[in-house]
Formats: sequence, C-alpha cells, structure tokens
Amino acid sequence: MRHLAEAWLRTASRVGARGDVAGAGADLLARYAAGGRHYHDLTHLDEVLRNIDELAGHARDADAVRLAAWFHDAVYDAGAHDNEERSAVLAEQVLGGLRVADERLREVARLVRLTAGHEVATGDADAAVLCDADLAVLAADPTRYARYTAGVRQEYAHVRDEDFAAGRAAVLRALLAHHPLFRTPSAREAWESSARANVAAELAGLSP
Repeated sequence: MRHLAEAWLRTASRVGARGDVAGAGADLLARYAAGGRHYHDLTHLDEVLRNIDELAGHARDADAVRLAAWFHDAVYDAGAHDNEERSAVLAEQVLGGLRVADERLREVARLVRLTAGHEVATGDADAAVLCDADLAVLAADPTRYARYTAGVRQEYAHVRDEDFAAGRAAVLRALLAHHPLFRTPSAREAWESSARANVAAELAGLSP
C-alpha cells in the first residue's frame, strides 16, 4: 500500500522527525504485513488512519493520534497479553530515535497503551479519537464485519472453539457495557447504533 508509506512520511514530516524516517515506516508496514495477521493487518491500519482523518477535528493533537495508530498494533501476538505495552515501548524507541519531541512521544506511547482496554477518561480528546477510530469496524457493513470476525478467529486458530467463544463473548459484553461505545460526537452519530447491532448479533450467535 504505497499510500500508507506516503502517509507515514507526511505525518513524520509534520512532527519534525529526523533520521531514517522512511526506514522506520517500512519496518512498521512490514510488521502489519507479517504472516499470521488476519485482522490486525495493513487493511486495519489503513482503516484506522482513514477514520482518524474523519475524526481529526475532535483531537487535541491529531498527528500524535496518527502516530499512535501506526504503533498501536505494531507488536501483535495473539497468544500474548502485553502487545500494547510492547507496542508502546517500540513507539518510544523508534520516535526517540527519530528525535520526535519528548512531549509528543510520551503522548503517543500513552495513547498506544490505552488501546489495551479502550478506556477513555472524560475530556481525553486524543484518546477518544484513537479509540473511536480503532473500534469503527464494529459498525461496518455485513460483509466487512464478517471478514473482521473471521480474521479475528483465524488469529486465534490455536484456541479451541468453545474457549474462543467464551473469550470472545466476554470481549463483546465489555464493549456493550460502554455507554456510549463511541466518545466523539461524530462517531456516535455515524457508528453507535450500527456497532451495537453488530456486536449484539455476534454475541447472540456465540450463545449455545
């Protein structure tokens, strides 16, 4: 996806990154293109970045949010429980090496860590934009939603069906417990009702 490489260069330029910016972007793209990724892949990264562009007006620092999107699934192992932490550490290392300002670097790492649970504090505009952009797939049309759920299942192919269903159901219930599910006004208007319907239907399908 050449446009992703170009998007990385534009964002890096706006935040004053220096050094091997292109190499850092190529490494990130290679991570999302790695084998075994069936949902947390280049398509997901592309969608999240497009969603951020749509919601950017709600952000305090839209470029910090964009950088966080680039790193939020940079480390992904379906069998691990520290992907977000490891991704945040990677962001700190890479952005530090590119001499991105410390304040923005810390904000990017903070945002990446927040995607572990998508818990957004009131008034946290950047977190709201990132989490809404990340969760927007929940409001997708039936074809995309089916590809999303199939991709997630493939990433957990090592897990028995009954165990996957139990774990997935817990995730879906936690999502439905968020009131509202989306934190920015634009996302709530565009995606809330469709997302809740999709999640509820998937949850019902997992019930014995």
